[in-house]
Amino acid sequence: MKKVIVIGAGPAGLACAYQLSKQGVMVTVFEASDAVGGMAKSFDLWGQRVDLGPHRFFSNQKEINGFFKELIQDDFTLVNRQTRIFYNGKYFQYPLKFSNVLRNLSLVTIFQILWDYAIQTIKPIKNPKNLEEWISNRFGKKLYTIFFKHYSEKLWGVKCTQIDADWAAQRIKTLSLTQAVISAIFNNKGNKHKTLVDQFAYPKNGSGTLYERAAKAIETNHGNVQLNTPIKNVLVDSNDKVYGVALTDGSVVEADYVVSTMPLTHLVKGFNEVPKQVEVAIQSLFFRNTILVYFEIEEKDLFEDNWLYIHSPNVKLGRITNFRNWCPSLNKGKNATILALEYWCFEADPIWSQNEDDIIDLAKAELLSINLTPKKTTIINAKIVKVPKCYPVYETGYQEKLDVIINYLKRYENLMPIGRYGSFKYNNQDHSIYMGLMAAEKIVSNNPIDLWAINTDDAYQEKGVVKDVLAP
Repeated sequence: MKKVIVIGAGPAGLACAYQLSKQGVMVTVFEASDAVGGMAKSFDLWGQRVDLGPHRFFSNQKEINGFFKELIQDDFTLVNRQTRIFYNGKYFQYPLKFSNVLRNLSLVTIFQILWDYAIQTIKPIKNPKNLEEWISNRFGKKLYTIFFKHYSEKLWGVKCTQIDADWAAQRIKTLSLTQAVISAIFNNKGNKHKTLVDQFAYPKNGSGTLYERAAKAIETNHGNVQLNTPIKNVLVDSNDKVYGVALTDGSVVEADYVVSTMPLTHLVKGFNEVPKQVEVAIQSLFFRNTILVYFEIEEKDLFEDNWLYIHSPNVKLGRITNFRNWCPSLNKGKNATILALEYWCFEADPIWSQNEDDIIDLAKAELLSINLTPKKTTIINAKIVKVPKCYPVYETGYQEKLDVIINYLKRYENLMPIGRYGSFKYNNQDHSIYMGLMAAEKIVSNNPIDLWAINTDDAYQEKGVVKDVLAP
């Protein structure tokens, strides 16, 4: 019987372990924290239920939807997505609506957008290398400045000219200005079905419910999920064969396969005698951290959005989630509203180690400055949650460094790095779940699946029709 160790109890790790446990494989999951779900976990707060920011589930992939349906069954609701962009003191509906754009932008600005788009169409940048060039090519420089530049630089912490075009190609590829204008003018008339853009499935007790149930199912199938058990390093013998892991308490656990969702940089740094070029490549890859400031506010109807993108360069705040507008069962009959305000930073940035009271004061001031809540709003409670290494940074040229690491790791046939952290890819839940399911398939059936190729093609999932992906 094959024995498998899975490092990390996030979407990728638990999807893999769940699938393996169903096939009778002996699987043990080691999770460093005290909860499952990774960035998609849920937890109780002030008598309500919240997530680590907004996490919606959507997919066209039958394997992914099968994973969701098996575990959640009918215990979900369909959420009507409403999100807006805050820019220059105004709120723009997203996706764009023509009447809303006309109210919020001057005719001069609208003309500039269309003029820049026309010029860029006539004289496009050949082989755009960075985010600014790619988006300007696609939408024109003016629209890039309004709706992409400031938010992207908050998220990544570097200039858009330093962000690789790969990120835009993966995340924005289904959009074009022509499509946006047509959609805005006609307000999607003629579209009879809700798509994954404007409606999505959501577990009634939070996004983390999916992973909590996966963990229980693994245990039921005689697998093992160990929390508060951090890994020191993966063990490799003289024949380049991975044979287990060393825990931080000094103990060693052996296995036939190791599936790793720990940050790719940590994984490689744990190996001995790593080639110099691999060491250099690892030092060139880095992650972005998130600070979440939760506020319990004595208001029931603050705004209707599920979440807001804060594009204004005048505040450090990047995104706000309103959990009252997701699923009534999250609120548990409470009248207060819980908001989550997101700040992104590197470990070396002052805010990461700043006094929590100072961060809370900053968040309060910025929340008031964007006129989202009444001036006399009463904040009942505040809490800070710090999530390290959330986003792999696609700095210009990152793929060349990543390829060096991938080629090095391919020598270890029984080691499988997957997930957002493990593969250094900006995955959604669906991408990470699929990686986990395919890793399990590779182990059980010995299929020559290239896990590194997942989330590198042009097939994004946003256009799926909800009735199709959720049909029994």
